Amino acid sequence: MTNQHPELFSRREANPILSAADWPYPINSVFNPGATVLPDGTTLLLCRVEDRRGHSHLTAARSANGRDNWRIESRPTLLPDPINFPEELWGIEDPRITYVPELSKYAVVYTAFTRDGPGVSLALTEDFHAFERYGVIMPPEDKDAALLPHRIGGQWALIHRPVSAPRAHMWMSFSPDLRHWGNHKLMLEARRGAWWDANKIGLSPPPVETPEGWLVIYHGVRQTAAGSIYRLGLALFDLHAPERCLTRGDEWIFGPQEPYEQRGDVDNVVFPCGYTVAPDGDTIRLYYGAADTSIGMATGSLRALLEWLKRKSQ
Repeated sequence: MTNQHPELFSRREANPILSAADWPYPINSVFNPGATVLPDGTTLLLCRVEDRRGHSHLTAARSANGRDNWRIESRPTLLPDPINFPEELWGIEDPRITYVPELSKYAVVYTAFTRDGPGVSLALTEDFHAFERYGVIMPPEDKDAALLPHRIGGQWALIHRPVSAPRAHMWMSFSPDLRHWGNHKLMLEARRGAWWDANKIGLSPPPVETPEGWLVIYHGVRQTAAGSIYRLGLALFDLHAPERCLTRGDEWIFGPQEPYEQRGDVDNVVFPCGYTVAPDGDTIRLYYGAADTSIGMATGSLRALLEWLKRKSQ
């Protein structure tokens, strides 16, 4: 039979790798982790943790092999600070981590849940213990943001997703100092009609820098009579002008199909905020939120993703 679509990501059989039952203190759910590999080879997940009020904070979990035996911080790693940062009044969510060699620091871009909806906030850290908060860098309503790891033409570049009802697209903005942002450019538009990514799209994990371009895994939201379905697609952007899309896949590549992805606090959601790349430069591990309830891991090949994109692009 040749009617099977290619499986570009293979789920870990032991999924979900983290859930509320693993947590050292009482929580409602854990999902949407940012990810990075520390200098000693440890994989760090900065997990979105939701309490029973419905407010979120961020807690680190570490693993020597990035698969199991996770060591979870006994207390939250980064809590909302609404006194000094009132935009964090209702929690902080969905971190994306980028290591920035120029600064020798990790940039954590996250969503601050303000009185007026989600906004984009930034914090820098060297060790995931102490954080330098920059506060809101993109006001509501905006989210799904990540920083590129180095300057482009002397400017820092940020991918983000502002909302203008009824549609939401991906944008790129530039800054000389990480605080003042401008030169905003539309980089990827949600399609119209019956497409899997019609009307609402957004960045998933930070882009992957490859010799062929910035490989972006993004999410599309399909509205159905039974509710929303969050799936993932691929697009490739120019290395030197990263707002310019070179090619975009027509089909989704990863969607909710396992029970833990189809049923939870929010049904039918796979939502990665982080990945790691193995020393071979090809194996990618995707860490994703499943149904806004737990964390799954899936493994793929960057070469296979790029080859698929060449075959399936518009």
